Amino acid sequence: MFYSVQPMHIPDGFLSTTVSILMWIVSLVVVGIALSRVNRDLDERKLPLMGVLAAAIFAGQMLNFTVIGGTSGHLMGSAIATILLGPWPAVLVLTTVVSVQALIFQDGGLLVLGANIFNMAVVGVFVAHFVYRTTYGIFKYRSWGIYAGGFIAAWISIVVASLAVGLELTISGTSPANIAIPAMAGIHSLIGIGEGLITVGALGLINTTRPDLLETSAEPKMSDMIVWIGGLLLAVLLAVLSPLASAYPDGLEWVAEQKGFLDISQEPLYQIIPDYVMPGLANEALATIAAGIIGALIVFVVAIGTVWIRRSSRN
Repeated sequence: MFYSVQPMHIPDGFLSTTVSILMWIVSLVVVGIALSRVNRDLDERKLPLMGVLAAAIFAGQMLNFTVIGGTSGHLMGSAIATILLGPWPAVLVLTTVVSVQALIFQDGGLLVLGANIFNMAVVGVFVAHFVYRTTYGIFKYRSWGIYAGGFIAAWISIVVASLAVGLELTISGTSPANIAIPAMAGIHSLIGIGEGLITVGALGLINTTRPDLLETSAEPKMSDMIVWIGGLLLAVLLAVLSPLASAYPDGLEWVAEQKGFLDISQEPLYQIIPDYVMPGLANEALATIAAGIIGALIVFVVAIGTVWIRRSSRN
């Protein structure tokens, strides 16, 4: 049986206008710094990797996996992007994914887009970066430390990002702190296990095929196109598998339903490809696959184009 992909991010209505505007300001400042740092420091040969990761994370987020208690989780991707690219490029990758999801697929509200960027592209990325570098160093840079550090970074990044959402809900007056924060942390501590396992699997695949991408002191062989082609094919494969996503609500939706504030969510102002189902296709599975492939291609182009255009304008 095929299922349509469930919307995953904070919808409009969950956060107050004040909190939403504050999150926009903070996110814009961090994204602006990230653009400046990436334009200055990133080797242009790494630009394709940004696009590939954006496409793979977008497609991976469409595959909700079932968690106990009638809920589901999905990949956030902050840890794997940070480990492969560093924190500033990872901020741009996650910002691209979250923005395209909101603007084209109506996954997450427009007013709260700044909050969704903050939670995943800022909190998720920098928590993952700090935890990975710390744990990898504690393990004395042993080869297995890549996997241990990756799992821990992925798990903690999910939990801390969920705590940020809980705090935003509390400050907005949507749900009391003693309800929203423990509920978000509890369900996402389970979802984080899935995030950690996916991250370890991705690191294992990369370490087997292109270990130079995990060596921060080594110069990666960016002339090799296999990794880019393979990454895009993986994104397409994930999009093809997206109709098999769990039909259960994701962690935030589950908490909102259980704690009684799901009904305050607002409908999107417009619809382009709502709920990751391509309009005009009668077969829902094919409509979901088409939406996934189109979305992966869009984020690939946007992730590369944003940096490339900015660099070109400065020359």
